[in-house]
Amino acid sequence: MSIQPFVNSKILIVEEQPLALSYMRRSLEQLSFRDMQFAENSAVAKELCKTHNFELIICSFDLTHGQDGYQLYEELKHKKLIKKTTAFIFVSAETSPTVVHSILELNPDEFLVKPFSIKELKTRIDRVLKRKHALKNIYALIDDGNDAKALKLIDDDLDKQDHAYSPILLKLKGEILLRLRRIDDAKHFYKSALELQKFTWAKVGLIEALVMNNEDAIAQRMLAGMLEQPETRLVALDLLGRLEIKLNLLEQAQQRLKEASLIAPRNIDRQKSLGRVASLNHDYECNYNAMKDIAHYAKNSIHDGPEVYLNAARAGIDFALTTDQAELINRITRQTQQYLGDLKKQFPDATNQEQIDVLHARIHYLKDESKKARQLIEQLDDEPSIRSVDAALDKAKAFHELGFHSKAQDLFSQIIEHCKRHKQVSDPITMRYIQQQQDERRDITMGPKELNNHAVTQFKKGQLEVAMEAFAQAFRIMPKNPSIALNLLQCMLDHAGKSGQTFNSALAKKCYTTLSTMSLDAEQHTRFAKILSHMQELGLSLD
Repeated sequence: MSIQPFVNSKILIVEEQPLALSYMRRSLEQLSFRDMQFAENSAVAKELCKTHNFELIICSFDLTHGQDGYQLYEELKHKKLIKKTTAFIFVSAETSPTVVHSILELNPDEFLVKPFSIKELKTRIDRVLKRKHALKNIYALIDDGNDAKALKLIDDDLDKQDHAYSPILLKLKGEILLRLRRIDDAKHFYKSALELQKFTWAKVGLIEALVMNNEDAIAQRMLAGMLEQPETRLVALDLLGRLEIKLNLLEQAQQRLKEASLIAPRNIDRQKSLGRVASLNHDYECNYNAMKDIAHYAKNSIHDGPEVYLNAARAGIDFALTTDQAELINRITRQTQQYLGDLKKQFPDATNQEQIDVLHARIHYLKDESKKARQLIEQLDDEPSIRSVDAALDKAKAFHELGFHSKAQDLFSQIIEHCKRHKQVSDPITMRYIQQQQDERRDITMGPKELNNHAVTQFKKGQLEVAMEAFAQAFRIMPKNPSIALNLLQCMLDHAGKSGQTFNSALAKKCYTTLSTMSLDAEQHTRFAKILSHMQELGLSLD
């Protein structure tokens, strides 16, 4: 079948470059298409999609005014301005791995690299329009949320011998079975599909069914194999990260999500998961980097909003409070101020002054301006209700850091109760993080900076037991800080050197893990080597 039956299709071209737009228009006219609309940016495209039912959208990924193509397609799908019956083709001059992987995660119908020939354009359009036309009744039912009827149509089509779109029908069937939570049927179906051919979608579907059925060990083994294949590595990392969160393997989960985010950084939901897990793991730098990526990629997207900039600022302060590198603290502080400036510029009418005041109080505290910080925090009203979990959590941290321990604990308890009553505002990882923060700040009344300074002072005075307890508390809340790990290990070693004193090898091993995996400067490397040598002399083991 030629392209001729589809020449009356309603087409939208989204392209900001005049030459590229002219080439696209001429090419489509040569292919006999006539019903075309044109949008030079995403705003115009969205308005056109509200009033027209396009059968084909050809969109440039490289839009620069407002939303880019990625953000436009994400919003069109999210707001249901286009349907599964609409064919969507991305065209892009950029082919970097991060762009390609990010686009493929969005699952458009086709991806065409600029420059392309009319022949190549014809092939792609022909292929996608034929598919959409052949399956339009099934797609329409899925769009309407009528999965049961869609499944019946799919089964009817699959009963026909040598159906041209059998692999796509099979894939749609598996997705519907999972949505309907027919887990046993889905498992049986995906296994049967894999016997026909080693479809990647069938492997992914079977793994999702296994996880839903709590058959986690089998799912892990399958994912381990997929990690070895470049074409399935991204999806395997993403699935494995989510599975390891479920299994409470949070360090491993963080590493999987981090690697997946490096491959395709524009997936905001994955970046949020990474940030939450990193926070629970006390990896403040990783959380900060995730929040920075979100702030960068969320701009102009459906994810954009005041919370994006506020959370990036909060993550920066959390990170700065747990490092002793003055240059890094200054850089983070400047960046935090920049986020607050961007917030005011992007959302001038947002009602978030109290949240900004809390952040400024924490910045004052970070800069050892405790008097200014306390003045700011004392003038804040005690809100009768919690409107933002993140804002309330930041306020509770500020209370604790500035010595208002009772207020901090009361607010932590209110946040936990709020999350229990409104389960939609938090997930299990967030709940665990809030509880962790309450417990740690109940047990450790000093803020991170004072705690470390107190420990160093006691160590210099020779008060080893007091210093060791303080360093252990500091290490509990800052386990990724190599300076604290070194100080604690040194303190434990000196304490053990005294006759009759015990050596906590389990805690020492945690320090060793931090120091073996984090970046150390030259002085820290030298100290670490000396400590290990001294341990050998004393016959102390990390086992």
